[in-house]
Amino acid sequence: MSANTRIKTTHVGSLPRPATLIELLRERHAGRAIDSAAFGDEVRNAVNDVVAHQVAAGVDLVSDGEMAKISYSYYVQDRLAGLSPAAQAEASGGALLRFQSIETVDPDFPDFAAFFVAAGRGPASAAPPVCTGPLSYRDLAPVGKELSLLKDAVVAARAPGAFMTAASPGVIAMFASRSSFYKSEDDYVFALAEAMKSEYEEIHRAGIVLQIDCPDLALAPHMNYGPGPRDPHRVIARNVEALNLATANIPPHAMRVHLCWGNYPGPHVRDMEVAGLFPHLRKVRARALSFEGGNPRHEHEWEDWRDAKMPDDMVLIPGVIDSTTNFVEHPRLVAQRILNFANAVGRERVIAGVDCGFGTFATQSVQSFPTIVWAKLKSLSEGAEIASAKLWGKG
Repeated sequence: MSANTRIKTTHVGSLPRPATLIELLRERHAGRAIDSAAFGDEVRNAVNDVVAHQVAAGVDLVSDGEMAKISYSYYVQDRLAGLSPAAQAEASGGALLRFQSIETVDPDFPDFAAFFVAAGRGPASAAPPVCTGPLSYRDLAPVGKELSLLKDAVVAARAPGAFMTAASPGVIAMFASRSSFYKSEDDYVFALAEAMKSEYEEIHRAGIVLQIDCPDLALAPHMNYGPGPRDPHRVIARNVEALNLATANIPPHAMRVHLCWGNYPGPHVRDMEVAGLFPHLRKVRARALSFEGGNPRHEHEWEDWRDAKMPDDMVLIPGVIDSTTNFVEHPRLVAQRILNFANAVGRERVIAGVDCGFGTFATQSVQSFPTIVWAKLKSLSEGAEIASAKLWGKG
C-alpha cells in the first residue's frame, strides 16, 4: 500500500446511498420482507454509480460505498446467526444484559446536548441488533455477492484499486451491546472475532484490501460499562487481541484499520488524545491505519504521529477532509495537511484519506450532502496532486 511516486487517495468506505435503497435497507433491517430482486437491482446500480463517481473525483482506492449495508456495523445482523432484530429480541421477553452504552453527548454543553437529542442526532438511525444465541457465520454468499459487484464496478470504471470494509469484533459489541446468551463481554467479543473471521478471509481471498472499522478503540473512554471503575485501556487491549486473532491468516499488508472518535459534529473535548492509543496501535497486525486528521479537534496530531514510533512499514492514511461538514476544503489546505504527515513520517508511508464515512448509517438525514461529498473527494485528489508535486519536485 505504498504511495510510490505520488500521494494516493482513498476514503473510509461509506458514501451517500440513493433514497430508494435506504428505504429497502431499513425495512430489511427491521425484519420486514422486501422484494429481493428489486433490492439486488438497486444495490447493483448504486455500486456501479458510486464507483464511477469516485473515479471521476480522482480517488485511487475506491469502495462499494457500503451500498448493501444498513451501516458499517449493524449489517452483521444479516450475516451472523445469534444476532436478532431488536424488536424481535425485546418481544421474546427474555432477560437482556447490556454490557456498555455510548456517551457522546457531553453534559458540559447542555444546550448542544438538548439540540442533539431533540433532533434525533443520536449514534444511529436504526436499532442495533441483539445477541440472542451462539454466534456463527451463516453464509458467505452475501459478502461474495458484494465482492463480485465491487470487482465488476472497478473494472467498468477503471478504478486503480479497491477496498472493502468490515466491522471489527469490538465495534459490533459496542453497538450490539445487549445479549441474552453471553454472560460476559469478553466471551462475547472473542465469539464475535471467531464468527467474523470467515468474512475477513473471504474479502482477502477476493484480492480486495480489507479495511476493518475499529471506532471502538478511540471511543473506549466514551463508553459506560456500568457500575465500577472504568478501564478503557483494558478494553482497547482486549479488542486489539480479538482483532489480531480474527485476522491471523491474513497478511498484514493486505489489511488496514480505521479509527475514529465518533463521526458526529460536536465539541469532542473528551476525546482521547491519539498518543494514548499508540501503545495499542503498535500491536495491530494490519500495516495501514486510517484515522481522523482533518477536523479541528485532531488536525494538530500530525505532530504526535511524527513521534509515535510506529513500525517502519506501517502506512498512515490520515483524514485530510472532514466528513461532518459541508465546507469543501480548498485543495491547497488539503495539500498542507498531507505535507504535514509526509514530512513527519516519509512520503512513501502516506495515503490521503477522509476522517470518516459520508454514509455511516442509511438515513435520509445527512451531514454532508451528496453533491458536496463528490466535491470534497475532488478537492482531496487535487490536493494530493499539489502535495505530490512538492514532494517529488514535479512542476
